Amino acid sequence: MKLDILNKTALVTGSTKGIGKAIAKELAREGVNVLINGRSHEEVERTVQEFKLEFPLTSPKNATADLVNVQEREQLIKKYPKVDILVNNMGIYEIMQYEDVTDDVWRAYFETNVLAANGLCKHYLPKMLESEGGRIIFIASEEAVMPSGQMPQYCMTKSMLLSLAKSLSLLTKGTEVTVNTIMPGPTLSENVQSIIESIYNDESMVFSEKEKKFMAQNLPQSELQRFIRPSEIGRLASFLCSPHASAFRGSPIRMDGGMVPTIF
Repeated sequence: MKLDILNKTALVTGSTKGIGKAIAKELAREGVNVLINGRSHEEVERTVQEFKLEFPLTSPKNATADLVNVQEREQLIKKYPKVDILVNNMGIYEIMQYEDVTDDVWRAYFETNVLAANGLCKHYLPKMLESEGGRIIFIASEEAVMPSGQMPQYCMTKSMLLSLAKSLSLLTKGTEVTVNTIMPGPTLSENVQSIIESIYNDESMVFSEKEKKFMAQNLPQSELQRFIRPSEIGRLASFLCSPHASAFRGSPIRMDGGMVPTIF
């Protein structure tokens, strides 16, 4: 299916690795010019060059910035004042016990996972509304609707994104601007893969066997019984960025591998 997003410009935050990079790649595959974001200029530039080689008909650009830093965020906006697509992927997470979550930790998670994304929306959404076209996607988590209790500070911020997306979506009435949220389940990022490899260091086991064993032991509630591949999330995000997905409005879209046991 052609997604009809050729030559659009997309800012994907946290796009040098993991889900963010996978979303950026799938957008580039559709002919989108992606602004690659991360805090390390060198890492961002390596990713830009990688995209130039893999997707030579597109124009990926360096969008290095620490988006939590208001000044750096404003500089990035000044450099790229208009985008057709904004994917708020950047975020932090860590397993923590509730009693260990200090006020400073709550504040850091709120500033990183919510306020940075909101700061970008405050600039780009009005521009999209003016032109009556655009896409904003937040990357949340199944933890937004089914907190595990293992990282309350993370779950809180991901629940906030669902509410923020719905509030912003209400501003888009009668336009071709949409605001939606994707809630991925357990995903095979580079970090997750290295953790699994370290847990099962038996060289006679192929990774698929290690993955299956890990899921059975640690995530038995998953119906998928494997980790979601970042490219799968990337394909979904690309579709939501297309004109074929205009009816998705303020939607929390679960791609959780069956982790959440409820109907809604």
